[in-house]
Amino acid sequence: QVELVATGGGLVQAGTSLRLSCAAVRHRISMNDMAWYRQAPGKQRELVATITTPGTTDYADSVKGRFTISRNNARTTLYLGMNSLRPEDTAVYYCNNPTGTYPWGRGTQVTVSS
Repeated sequence: QVELVATGGGLVQAGTSLRLSCAAVRHRISMNDMAWYRQAPGKQRELVATITTPGTTDYADSVKGRFTISRNNARTTLYLGMNSLRPEDTAVYYCNNPTGTYPWGRGTQVTVSS
């Protein structure tokens, strides 16, 4: 069974940057159509960014211009570059495909202090 593990989170100050990574453990997949999601305390999980097989990207309005989704050439690792972080970006970040059909794996906590 696919297990997706996100890493790279942490406690940072507003205005700084982080880069998250996601890889599949135990069962390798090709990161073709993929997405980043986040879930803040007390809120539903929301879609943050998507990337298609040919490389088209899309972003939630709240992160557009600040976040960048990408992957390595081997398509084994998915990334989320996050700049100009805001306290409202505080959440647990997960990766999955755009329909969320892989099992939800281990997220990474991002906490942005003001």
